[in-house]
Amino acid sequence: MRNQFLTLVLLLTAVFAWAQDESMEMKPEMTEIWDPEVPIITPGESPSDAPSDAIVLFDGVDLGREWTNADGKEPGWLVEDGCVTVVTGEGMIKTKRVFNDFQLHIEWRTPAEVKGESQGRGNSGIFLQELYEVQVLDNYNNRTYRNGQAGSLYKQHAPLVNACKPPGVWQVYDILYTAPRFKDDGTYFTPPTVTVLHNGVLVQNHVKLRGPTEYIGIPEYSVVPHGAKSLVLQDHGNPVSYRNIWIREL
Repeated sequence: MRNQFLTLVLLLTAVFAWAQDESMEMKPEMTEIWDPEVPIITPGESPSDAPSDAIVLFDGVDLGREWTNADGKEPGWLVEDGCVTVVTGEGMIKTKRVFNDFQLHIEWRTPAEVKGESQGRGNSGIFLQELYEVQVLDNYNNRTYRNGQAGSLYKQHAPLVNACKPPGVWQVYDILYTAPRFKDDGTYFTPPTVTVLHNGVLVQNHVKLRGPTEYIGIPEYSVVPHGAKSLVLQDHGNPVSYRNIWIREL
């Protein structure tokens, strides 16, 4: 963000200098910004692989290195076969690190054995900054309310399309998140915004949130203004699995 702002300032400075001297001929190099140089990273071999500047939050083996139970204890979810699976009753897990703006890659799988319907089928969730939920749900031939299905910003924004794969098949969310900024009175100066790609398909296009996720009632901002907070994965009573979780701070 700082580099983008600096680039804009330098460009405007060049244009302003030209405008002040009508005798000066505008040349291509007058709008070319060379410094600071764009940082170089090494991308992953595939879109699912973590780039060199990412933080790997779960590598398929060691959950406790980056995660804890919401109550601060060791996470009680099952780590097996390169993934971590919700253990009913163990509660939510959260990252030890906290984040503001980020790019998140996370893969999830609902149970192959279908049980339940609507919200009772393969239900979990990814809470951005502990407050704003991207819904995880098995919505393959399973209808529920549109603003509560997979890919929704729960109870706020329905996904543009249903891009779900069948139960038991790994699915991917790539999430771009911009944290809120606050006025002195505690209200939003800019609200949180979210973009979500589900299995490579755009399902949320830079949507603005009204406030934290609410199960009952209209979501309005009602908590103390916050800074960086954790990523949270929800125990909703279904054995949903996660793997290949990485994040880039923006």
